[in-house]
Amino acid sequence: MSTLLSVSIAALAGLLMTRVFNLWRLPDVTAYLVAGVLIGPYVLGSMHITGLGLVSADAVSSLQLVSEVALGFIAFSIGNEFRLEDLKSTGNQAAVIGVVQALTATLLVDAALLTVHMLLPEKLSAAQAITLGAIATATAPAATLMVVRQYKAKGPVTNLLLPIVALDDAVGLIVFAVSFGISKALVSGELDLISILLNPLLEIVASLALGAAAGWLLTKLEVLFHSNTNRLNMTISLVFLTVALSMSHITLGPVTISFSSLLVCMMLGTVFCNLCPQSADLMKAADKWTSPLFALFFVISGAELELGVFTDWAIVCIGLVYILFRSAGKYIGAFASSKYMKCGPEICKYLGITLLPQAGVALGMCTTAMQLGEQGGLIRNITLFSVLIYEMVGPLLTRQALMAAGDIQPLSAEVCQRRPARVRSAKRSRA
Repeated sequence: MSTLLSVSIAALAGLLMTRVFNLWRLPDVTAYLVAGVLIGPYVLGSMHITGLGLVSADAVSSLQLVSEVALGFIAFSIGNEFRLEDLKSTGNQAAVIGVVQALTATLLVDAALLTVHMLLPEKLSAAQAITLGAIATATAPAATLMVVRQYKAKGPVTNLLLPIVALDDAVGLIVFAVSFGISKALVSGELDLISILLNPLLEIVASLALGAAAGWLLTKLEVLFHSNTNRLNMTISLVFLTVALSMSHITLGPVTISFSSLLVCMMLGTVFCNLCPQSADLMKAADKWTSPLFALFFVISGAELELGVFTDWAIVCIGLVYILFRSAGKYIGAFASSKYMKCGPEICKYLGITLLPQAGVALGMCTTAMQLGEQGGLIRNITLFSVLIYEMVGPLLTRQALMAAGDIQPLSAEVCQRRPARVRSAKRSRA
């Protein structure tokens, strides 16, 4: 009962908050996140009144399964952007820009935080600086996809943005594994090449293989049904199954084969959209089904944000350095690489801004960083601080950048005039 009550509170709070944020024409993603903060353990939940909010971190963590499933569907949707006919024109550009912007962010954050380490070695260690530099690669696919969907963005920037966000996960996994291996060596004094090189490569290969197999299976099973309703049910079931399988891992001596649920579900979506003729229609139907699930995901993400990180000035200062240099790295990397690939001026100017949101993947990385013991706590808090800022500001900046690039079309004057007329008509009918 308590879990069902928490889910209903989260869903209602998110939907009601969008009505408030629409007055300022802010993205729904931001409204969901703020609603999560308000009903979370630090605001309404702190009153410990059942039915008013999420009263504890345990209440929030009880909804973790919802977040896992939502991330699976988000990745599945992004995978559908990798259609071969589209990649023929943008594939090379997306690959180059995706790698360069991620590595540039890592290098700039590494340089800035290692400088902080040399100035304040008692506040930040070299291992912590290197690990945070690797976390800087990650871009949140969920926030980006929600903004694109809400405003029906379409154009050259959007066409490149979604494949780049998808590639970010693979690049981030490799960079984080290598950097974190170096950090563990600095802390323990032992160099483990298996965890630095072999395990991350196996994770990527295994994730892509599992996703491809699931996509092929889904395509074969779809032909057994003739109604789109049953085909949609089959699609949803396979995504659930794929998310469940990606949460497992295999240990073979010193080697651990694990899976990235984002990569697995992206590959599932990619294979499905390229092999199944009905994939476009089924994805439109799935988008309607998953809308409340995505809303829940962001409300839960907002409730997970720990406002207590603002009480430590060291975390705030280091977090601001991290945010500034990661943002600069994303923008400079995207600008320089898109110039090199001879992209249009709107892509060069605005693409980097859309890559700023950061959430789920980064939080997963900082959870792994807790293996550093006491030093992992600071990494986690700085990541939480940056995620709080990025998730509040990032969706708004993404919307503004896509509008400036022309990928989001403003409402026509006719539509704007029609809306107040409908409101007045409704008021008169109630009277």
